Amino acid sequence: MTSATTGIDLAAIRALDIHVHVETDGHGHFSLDEELMNASAAYFKSPDNRAPTLDEIAEYYRTRSIAAVVFTVDAHATTGHPALSSEDVITGAARHRDVLIPFASVDPNDGASAVARLRDLVAAGARGLKLHPTLQGFAPNDPAHYLLYEAAAEMAVPLIIHTGQTGIGAGLPGGRGFKLRLSDPMLIDDVAADFPSLTIVLAHPSVPWQDSAISIATHKSNVYIDLSGWSPKYFPPSLVRAANGPLRRKVLFGSDYPLLTPDRWLADFEALDIKPEVRPLILKDNAVRLLGLDSSEPA
Repeated sequence: MTSATTGIDLAAIRALDIHVHVETDGHGHFSLDEELMNASAAYFKSPDNRAPTLDEIAEYYRTRSIAAVVFTVDAHATTGHPALSSEDVITGAARHRDVLIPFASVDPNDGASAVARLRDLVAAGARGLKLHPTLQGFAPNDPAHYLLYEAAAEMAVPLIIHTGQTGIGAGLPGGRGFKLRLSDPMLIDDVAADFPSLTIVLAHPSVPWQDSAISIATHKSNVYIDLSGWSPKYFPPSLVRAANGPLRRKVLFGSDYPLLTPDRWLADFEALDIKPEVRPLILKDNAVRLLGLDSSEPA
């Protein structure tokens, strides 16, 4: 059966990767400046193709029978670097609707114009919103950004928001000025409480705040955790226990490709002590439900 809301044959895919970055437009324009790109590549020991094009990403996932949520991050206010076009991500994903699901990114520091831009991007086909507090330099619970969450909740689009450690700026003097505390998930707990109809995905194992993330996702029905950015062999024991138990329907497969490949993530996940009945929930079923892909039509 093919999802009526996308073009993905849900029976044909073996997994859904909810966290994939588009970091180039294929014309020499990248999402970050060279120093930051190199620093994150070194931190993750990334493969040679550090910034595949959207078309290359689609083919990569298609050959693996995996669907993927794709996005860029608009951080022009803090980096001074022009953002990649979310419009291009949306139109590019439409060419590959059998495997790609586009999310939008706006810079929260743009205030009311960020809200208007999000509305336009959702109207153009974006299925969600991606934010990165450390890179974009904003406190998630600052009321100045509440109109953005209100718009996302009103349009029923989920928010994927970075938490914990980041490879961006890693190893550079002062981390290039990026502040890790902005990605403490407890700041997002305020947002989840104030916007109960907004679906929030805490991106990554939230090192060093993993127990906080587990607590938030356990306490609030609208909060999920994606497992991207870390090889499963490094998952804290508390996260594995939660994934096997109370959060079995609240954790999601994500790789953080191209920084971490789904091949490596899935190979290490095989060795993780996850119950057989929980594996399909994490790899696909939870994301299908969260993204509203359940409604289907004949293929």
